[in-house]
Amino acid sequence: MPEKVKEDTKPTRLEVEFLEALRRRCPAHEPILEALGHVYTRAGRFQDGLQVDLELTRLRPDDPESWYNLACSHALLGAPPAALQALERAIQCGYADAHWMVSDPDLASLAADPEFLRLVQHVRQKTGSRWQAGL
Repeated sequence: MPEKVKEDTKPTRLEVEFLEALRRRCPAHEPILEALGHVYTRAGRFQDGLQVDLELTRLRPDDPESWYNLACSHALLGAPPAALQALERAIQCGYADAHWMVSDPDLASLAADPEFLRLVQHVRQKTGSRWQAGL
């Protein structure tokens, strides 16, 4: 039996070009923007991903996932204050997955930040989950 080959998670140039072409045709189409933002992040094009996330939060001002993704983009670009502000807005809009917050590699740069830990604790308390620092 042949050995399974691990699938490369980096987007191809073709994926990026395809989504960028779709965006040019439909610049405010939210599902296209969402997909493009994820592809940019996977490709390490964090500044481009940030621009898409900013557009999505403008189009969806009450969407917790859009604000969460914006927090991730800011964190990946080394802007903790902006990341924490966006994460707080995500929580205000209803984001409630504290487990993912502490395990998300995009937010790893915030892991020891007291404000990040406070936000995680706040989400845990709202959802009734148990949480201890460092988990």
